[in-house]
Amino acid sequence: MRTLVTGGSGFLGSHLVERLETGGHEVVVPRSADYDLTHEDDAARLFRDTEPEIVFHLAALAGGIGANRAAPGLFWHANLVMGTHVLEQARLAGVAKLVMLGTICSYPKHTPAPFREEDLWDGYPEETNAPYGVAKKALLVGAQAYREQYGLNAIVLLPVNLYGPRDNFDLETSHVVPALIRKMLEADEEVVLWGDGTPTREFLFVEDCAEGIMLAAERYDGADPVNLGSGEELSIGELAELVAELTGYEGRVVWDPSKPNGQPRRLLDTTKAAELFGFRATTSLRDGLERTIAWYREHARALA
Repeated sequence: MRTLVTGGSGFLGSHLVERLETGGHEVVVPRSADYDLTHEDDAARLFRDTEPEIVFHLAALAGGIGANRAAPGLFWHANLVMGTHVLEQARLAGVAKLVMLGTICSYPKHTPAPFREEDLWDGYPEETNAPYGVAKKALLVGAQAYREQYGLNAIVLLPVNLYGPRDNFDLETSHVVPALIRKMLEADEEVVLWGDGTPTREFLFVEDCAEGIMLAAERYDGADPVNLGSGEELSIGELAELVAELTGYEGRVVWDPSKPNGQPRRLLDTTKAAELFGFRATTSLRDGLERTIAWYREHARALA
C-alpha cells in the first residue's frame, strides 16, 4: 500500500518506516522543510502529492519536562494544528485508514495505576506537560468525531515513554532515559537530576512500539484509544541506579528537589492491546537500555 508517515524521519518514525518497508509498503516520508503541517496549504499539498492509502501521523513537537515548561504555547498549538490538518486532509483524500499517536501525557495527573483507557477523562493532566497532553486529547475527540460523521477509519494509540537507538540526546530537550545516559557517560564526579527520584515511570523500547503500531494498523479498527506499554514500572531513582550500572558511572547522583518531579506515577494497563491486536512488549528494560547505550557510544561524536 502507498503509505504516508508524518514524522517518519524522527525517532519512532524511522523505526516504523523500516518495518513498513520490510512489509512491502511503498512508504512516503515528507520533509518538514517541504511540508509544514502547521500550515493548512502545506498539508493539503502533501496529500495531493502523495495520494496515500494509509496514513500514520507521528509528527509531533515533544520533549521532556524542561522543554514543555519552556514553550507550553508552542507545544499546544503545533501539535493541535498538525493533527487537525492531517485529520481533515485524510478525510478529503478518502484514505483507507489513519493511525494517530496520542500520548501518556493526556492522562490525569493522579490517575490510579495502572492507567486504563477509561480513566482518560477523569481529571486534568500533570501541569508541566498539560498543554501537550490536552492537544493530543483533543485530537482523539476529533478522530472519533470524524469516524462518526464521515466514516473515517481513524484509530488512536497511547504509547508510554519511549526510548532506544536514535533517541534525542540533546540535554535541553531530551526525555529522562537519553538524558541520564548522556550525563552518566560524560560526567566524572557528579550528576545532578531533577526532582527527588520518587516518581515512577514505565518505558517502552522503540522497536516494540513500532511493532505495536503495525499490529494495530493491521488488526484494529475501533474508535476507542488503546494503550501501548511494557508493564514494567520503576522509580526514577531506580532508573538512575540501573543506568549508572550499565554505563559504569561511579560518581555521585545529586537530586534537585527545586525542580519538578512531573506526574507521580505512570504505568499502563495494556490488556486491550493484547486482546484487540495481539501486542505484547518483548524487550526488557535492561536489554533495551544496553542496546540504547551501545548505540549512543557509537554515535556520540557525530551527535556532539
